[in-house]
Order: sequence, then structure tokens, then C-alpha cells
Amino acid sequence: QLQASGGGLVQAGGSLRLSCAASGRTFSRRAMGWFRQALGKEREFVASVNWNGGDTAYADSVKGRFTISRDNAKNTSYLRMNSLKPEDTAVYYCAAARVLWIANAGYQYEYWGQGTLVTVSS
Repeated sequence: QLQASGGGLVQAGGSLRLSCAASGRTFSRRAMGWFRQALGKEREFVASVNWNGGDTAYADSVKGRFTISRDNAKNTSYLRMNSLKPEDTAVYYCAAARVLWIANAGYQYEYWGQGTLVTVSS
């Protein structure tokens, strides 16, 4: 029900925009989030946006470089990633929370997309 896309290979300093398209149900009354998991590491929170896009939260490691947004009319959320670094390399997962407000813990999310791979070369 959540389809993440937009990943790929990019050089350090480059940009990508990830999309998370929802189908089968509306997620307009849920916060949306992005998480990532690098090889050999645990999944970590990246960003979250509340139900109407009015509030956002970011991991310290991406603050100022990444921007999360959503378009409820399209049932889609986005993660704009600028100034990418090799340490941003990971599989990125989008998720829909159980709640309206921003959420930074995995257990707060009910639906998960399949992930999209982002590789940043140095």
C-alpha cells in the first residue's frame, strides 16, 4: 500500500527526491515518515511530517539537508535530499504512522513501504 521510489546512485554533494505513493487507502489522517537502514546497521529515523504538512521533524544527521513534505491530494509524501554524503547510503523506507502528529520511533508506524536504495559515491 506504500510504494517508495526515486532512489539511485548519486555523487556526493548531489540531490535526490524520494516519493512514497499510497494506494488502497488514504493516509491523509496519519503522519508520514522516512527511515533508513544502512548495510550492517539498525534502521534509523530520518524525517517525519504531520498529517497536514504543518509540522516536521528530522534526525540531526540530515537536518538542513533533507526536506520532508506531503501532498494529501495525491496521497504521496516526499523526501528531498540535498548535499548527499556517502554516509547517507542506505535503503530508505517510507511509513505511515498510527497517529496524526510527527513520530520518530518505528513502533509508532503501522504501514511500511518496500524501500528504495540510495547510494552516494565519494
